[in-house]
Amino acid sequence: MIYIFGPVKSRRFGISLGIDLSPDKKSCNFDCLYCELEKAKPVSKIENEPPVEDIIKEVKEFLSKNPYPDVITVTANGEPTLYSKLEELIDKLNQIKNGSKTLILSNGSTINNPNVRKALKKFDIVKLSLDAADEKTFRKVDKPLKGISIADIIKGMEEFRKEYNGLLIIEILVVKNVNDTEENIKNISEVLKRIKPDRVDIGTIDRPPAYRVYPVSNEELYHLASLIEGQNVVVVSRKNESVPKFSLTKEDIINTLKKRAYTKDDIEGLLDENSKKNFLELLKEGEIKEEEEMGVIFYRVK
Repeated sequence: MIYIFGPVKSRRFGISLGIDLSPDKKSCNFDCLYCELEKAKPVSKIENEPPVEDIIKEVKEFLSKNPYPDVITVTANGEPTLYSKLEELIDKLNQIKNGSKTLILSNGSTINNPNVRKALKKFDIVKLSLDAADEKTFRKVDKPLKGISIADIIKGMEEFRKEYNGLLIIEILVVKNVNDTEENIKNISEVLKRIKPDRVDIGTIDRPPAYRVYPVSNEELYHLASLIEGQNVVVVSRKNESVPKFSLTKEDIINTLKKRAYTKDDIEGLLDENSKKNFLELLKEGEIKEEEEMGVIFYRVK
């Protein structure tokens, strides 16, 4: 197989079958500090684009021999929306996906392109990146191709949300001493209120990055997540690193959930045993409700 990989188990999306639209080399209009791929000059297109029929042939062959995955994920050794035949590809995937969802992982850079937005609207799930809300921080962390601005990306995301009826996820990747300030996260929080995503994923470096940059701690990650108001936030914490347990009264829990929904992982990772007891009592009393969003359980005030 040249173009598909996996399946892999994802905490956020379930069992995923991946499609790589640029298997030969990195093709991206960003050169993010945290990228797990090698450093590379940003480009505006994918060279030697794979034919749609060859990709579909591989997907069909996999599906004929295996259970359908939770998601079929379109990605790339870089940015998948640089693929010029994206709409044709998603049209054909939608014909064969059966019970699987289609997902695309994009940096959001091309969201102002009407042809890209037309293709993205056909995906069940769209994940876009938003690591900064101001130009200086954006250029520092994402190192975009000349001519790409964060203001245009944010405007495009707002417009896309108005057009798109699927599941929209915004991902924030935090790099220590680069975009980890409270000011940056609060600015992103204000932007998110306008974009209105269905979910926000916030994480940090968990694999060897392209540049000599470092992750923030899980404790800091949870703190930054607490600054994001009014969103379904998933904290993608680093493996094998715990955070301090917190003691919250029932009133504390209610006040917290009014500002930000907790996930199951939050409950297990953040609360001490007495706080978990308070939480379960509130759930039993009907003060808290449980909702599921693409396999992730959220708790919020009823």
